[in-house]
Amino acid sequence: MKTPTRKEEIIKSAAKLFLERGYSAVTMRDLAKELGIKAASLYNHISSKHEILESLIISVAEEFTVGMNQIFLSELSTLEKVEQVIHLHIDVTVKNQDALGSLNNDWMHLEGKALPYFEQMRNQYEENFRQIIKSGIAEGSIAARDPEILLFSVLSTLRTLYLWYPKKNSIDMQTLKADMTATMLASIRA
Repeated sequence: MKTPTRKEEIIKSAAKLFLERGYSAVTMRDLAKELGIKAASLYNHISSKHEILESLIISVAEEFTVGMNQIFLSELSTLEKVEQVIHLHIDVTVKNQDALGSLNNDWMHLEGKALPYFEQMRNQYEENFRQIIKSGIAEGSIAARDPEILLFSVLSTLRTLYLWYPKKNSIDMQTLKADMTATMLASIRA
């Protein structure tokens, strides 16, 4: 396993603090204290708290976007695509639990080109998922319900997984994937 760089350690510690306290409440001094270094030393590796936030959010958003694009463009059936989207969320969330807090709660603090870039990725992700759902409704594999309600219901659950799963350490990944997928598919299947 690759040893994390100092910058990666800083970003990981910041993600944890942002999740615990919120982006606005965390200072570079708080981060330095968490890492056991002087605040001035942070600036040898990172230019600002905003750079950390941008790095966290954009990297996770890009991971979701790449995964969704692969699923959306695949030859899988509609229900297989929904299953893969659920698995994508589980995989990315478990790997980036702390960063998901920033993605969901702190994205509005992005500045410059990062904010419209993030919004574009999020909107395209949702649109791809919406189209998968509409396709399933049209072919009869997904229940004929309002696609916006189905999209909201599934994404709300998946987007809050980062809050729930760390408290359920007795649930292994295979069980999580199998049971969450079965439950969600059962709720939307025709």
